Amino acid sequence: MKLAAIDIGSNAARLLISEVTINNAGKPVFSKLNLVRVPLRLGFDVFEQGEISVAKVDMIVQTMKAYGHLLKVYGVDHVIACATSAMRDAANGTAIIKKVKAETGIDIKIISGDEEATIIYENHIAENLDKEHSYLYIDVGGGSTELTFIADGKLRYKESFNIGTIRLLKDMVKDTQWDELRDHLKNNTKSKLPMVGIGSGGNINKIFSMSKKKDGKSLSLDLLRDYYKELSSVSLEERMLLYKMREDRADVLVPALQIYINVMRWADINEIYVPKIGLADGLVQYLYEQLTKG
Repeated sequence: MKLAAIDIGSNAARLLISEVTINNAGKPVFSKLNLVRVPLRLGFDVFEQGEISVAKVDMIVQTMKAYGHLLKVYGVDHVIACATSAMRDAANGTAIIKKVKAETGIDIKIISGDEEATIIYENHIAENLDKEHSYLYIDVGGGSTELTFIADGKLRYKESFNIGTIRLLKDMVKDTQWDELRDHLKNNTKSKLPMVGIGSGGNINKIFSMSKKKDGKSLSLDLLRDYYKELSSVSLEERMLLYKMREDRADVLVPALQIYINVMRWADINEIYVPKIGLADGLVQYLYEQLTKG
């Protein structure tokens, strides 16, 4: 069975195409066939003007048309499409979704921050974690940060905060919002077990690849602080040149590190693991579960 997920975030839109097979133990195995990312950068419109511009609406429609062609080429059986923080906040979000449906046949659902945190948790990584630690999923996006706390193998707490990389770039995060995030962490992530972080999102994946660490190894809080100092001490142009980054990654990487560092500091976490997961992966698994429910 071939399944696809479309994730329209505040910084980029992603299409993940996966093939699902059943292994000898009767468990589904998800194999990635393709992952396409288009930097739509919707948050730059929405967080400043409250809506998505005509030019960006056209970009969304053209991107969805291109994704539609890929779905046909790969012979995808089922697709799920979701939009997050920017589309949630856009005054014209519903109108855009109607336009996309009419012109491409793709049905996009705007999901809440709470639903986003739940779907990221659908990756089932928690099932494979040891019971000697507690875990905090930290998913940093352009418009929001989703936190999911797991202790004793169970989901204990999840919350979405309107603190994201593009909001920080636009100086749209108030001190009171940081205070709220800190207080939530202090009050809701108490554990007798040592806690580690699990990071998802393009920015933490980029930092992990820059670190040259082997898959399965963790990044320390001190290393993230070093990268934050290093990257924030140079201009955007120098960052792009020195680290061979596109502009749409180079500008959001510093605010992303700021969020990861603050969350880890306040939750008393010293190391973070970076499995290659994100909302699109969770969406594919969620779609599979919906399709195979008895």
